[in-house]
Amino acid sequence: MTNRRALLATPLALPALIRPATAQDAWPSRTVSVLLGYPPGGVTDFAARAVSERMGRALGQTVVLENRPGAATAVANTAAAQARPDGYTLLMGTSTLAINPALQPSLTPRDPQKDLAPIGTVFRTAFVLHVHPSLPVRSAAELIAYAKANPGKLNFGSSGTGAVNHLCLELFRARAGIDVVHVPYRGGPAALLDLRENRIQGMFNAVQEALPAVQAGATRALAISSKERAAAMPELPPIADVLPGFDGVFWQGLFGPAGLPAPIVARAGAALREATTDPDLVARMAAQGVALMPGDADALRRMLAEETEMWGRLIREQNIRPE
Repeated sequence: MTNRRALLATPLALPALIRPATAQDAWPSRTVSVLLGYPPGGVTDFAARAVSERMGRALGQTVVLENRPGAATAVANTAAAQARPDGYTLLMGTSTLAINPALQPSLTPRDPQKDLAPIGTVFRTAFVLHVHPSLPVRSAAELIAYAKANPGKLNFGSSGTGAVNHLCLELFRARAGIDVVHVPYRGGPAALLDLRENRIQGMFNAVQEALPAVQAGATRALAISSKERAAAMPELPPIADVLPGFDGVFWQGLFGPAGLPAPIVARAGAALREATTDPDLVARMAAQGVALMPGDADALRRMLAEETEMWGRLIREQNIRPE
């Protein structure tokens, strides 16, 4: 009798054991758009495009990169923050998410730490501190000494006020206690051209941008801005060897809108990790001076918080304003 009751009860119990499939379980069932606040071309676009394509293979679904430049990346950042949190609109966010709140607080999202959901880290790339060869210095320490002996006489370029290479210069200037003149340009190529021609005496350039000038002898590399050496220029010592704790880099991370369900964050994060640990992609990016950086949502959340505090403090202390 007991066995008969159990058998009769079993079909009634089955529905309780079967959980209906949800949209989260099926994600992604169609194309995923990844927004980027930069135009096509350049290492940021190259990395985002390569990582998105590799993520698509891991997810078994098309992942398309959409370039939406404008307003210091705020166009793409805002579109992602305001998208439905269903996993079909993601963002390849960059260091600007940590810079804009202090530099341009009127831009949206005003608080990326609240308005975006971190998924994982993508890469970080350092800047080369290089100078015109006519300058009688061969190290960061010698540059600091020379600048102190010649206050206000050295002109250093950047790709624009508030750009990460400009903030690296401001961090270097503040930490070293030197007086050098900042000359902002509309983009890095124009500044690099003037450095080659000795119209400015130095600047911070991304590794892949500085390398050809250094190899041609048009500029002299002194140090690297990251706390670790760069694989593409391993001979360069970190500025941190002279100014302990110095670490100024450009980074990229994958975000979604706030409220993105945990299962989607987990699945997108797993696909991202497959991309950032793919040996072929790691080698391709290293040749561009970019170190892919596998890291989960918590790692990206910490990095955004730390850099928002670091750059925000520097911007306020140095009274940096957008032009």
